[in-house]
Amino acid sequence: MHAPWWWPFGRVDEIEPRELQLKIGAGADLQLLDVREHFEHEAGHIAGARNVPIHDLPRRLDALRLDPRRPVVAICLSGHRSIPAYRLLKRKGFREVRSLAGGMMAWRRAKLPTTRDRTA
Repeated sequence: MHAPWWWPFGRVDEIEPRELQLKIGAGADLQLLDVREHFEHEAGHIAGARNVPIHDLPRRLDALRLDPRRPVVAICLSGHRSIPAYRLLKRKGFREVRSLAGGMMAWRRAKLPTTRDRTA
């Protein structure tokens, strides 16, 4: 039995914060999707991350024009909201999807860079 896409628990493929930072630094062709609320994103996010709150993702996914052939990393605060984003993307045919392990809390604990740039 498959969990509903919106279920915030379960096992998904993850990427550790430092590994993600290395890939970003190396110029990897990643699509970063921040599924936190807008106010959370504006308080600090990974440069280049596009923000769509998880509750809006099903109706706004097509408008994002993400490429299903390119890797996507789903990002949230603690790693729970990115799980439903992961499931939704996989069900929509995205090939390589990862959830940021531990979310932005882990990213910040690792002292990795964030930005408040609204255009990111």
